[in-house]
Amino acid sequence: MPFIYITRAVPDAATNLLAGALPDARIEVNPEDRNLNREELIQAAAGCDALICTLADPVDASFIEDLGPRLKVIATYAVGYNNIDLEAARNRNIPVCNTPDVLTDATAEIAVGLILACARRFIEGDRLTRQGGFTGWAPLLHRGHGVYGKTVGIVGAGRIGKHVAATLKHGFDCEILYHSRADHVDWENDLGAKLVELGELLERSDFVSLHCPLTPDTRHLIDADMLKRMKPTAILVNTARGPVVDEAALVAALTNKRIAGAGFDVYENEPALTPGLGELDNTVLLPHIGSATFETRDEMGRMCARAVIAVLTGKEPENRVV
Repeated sequence: MPFIYITRAVPDAATNLLAGALPDARIEVNPEDRNLNREELIQAAAGCDALICTLADPVDASFIEDLGPRLKVIATYAVGYNNIDLEAARNRNIPVCNTPDVLTDATAEIAVGLILACARRFIEGDRLTRQGGFTGWAPLLHRGHGVYGKTVGIVGAGRIGKHVAATLKHGFDCEILYHSRADHVDWENDLGAKLVELGELLERSDFVSLHCPLTPDTRHLIDADMLKRMKPTAILVNTARGPVVDEAALVAALTNKRIAGAGFDVYENEPALTPGLGELDNTVLLPHIGSATFETRDEMGRMCARAVIAVLTGKEPENRVV
């Protein structure tokens, strides 16, 4: 009887699919409304044939070893997999699968929403109104920055970045700059986008949206020096990975009004916030909900389930990373 362990509660769409396809399987789900620590996870998942994990779970070489020799597949409930030691999995011939593409629309919506919320100061306005500070319309009341016709810089030329760029180009007539390791002719043909160096992008953009993966090269890509190159009216949005931004430098830049605002859905030391970040009015801070639509989260669960079912029934899984 195969043993499948799931490190956090997932939509019923996933567990129902697993139970239907593998009726003899023992399926266990972390019952706590929190991430388990390493020792708790090893105790709960030891001896499993399949592990469905999240980005918050450090699946390193020793963890994989501690789960035991029966482990046959790791499916991560995410697109990113920097928390998994791929080499260790490869050495054990354990397929690692992720959930790409399905969350493109949902995450792009969050990025565009953060741009609008920061530019037009939605959260501050909501707070002002709820607290009785709105005493009537006035010409100077609660002014923000418009988005139409502005310049948007996209850092990272993947699916989500292009979707954000297309939304802002076609919906708001924005000029699109992008920074990538290579040029993308489709961006230039479809959006009139221009490939530029990161420094130029930061200097020219009214809104900067981060969509690059976390690698040694992109850790603290946006640091104090790069923040100094942004316009004082610019807004920085991060829906990529938290450590792409040096948050201590960001707090200093926001406090000193070096940039106008920031909208984040991911954090450097998630779920902890860098001291001072949560006290700033010129920020919109979301609890990592880029993919949090019913439709997207259900399909992510089904993708993980399909990967597990494929491997445990002797088939090649889709979306295999290694």
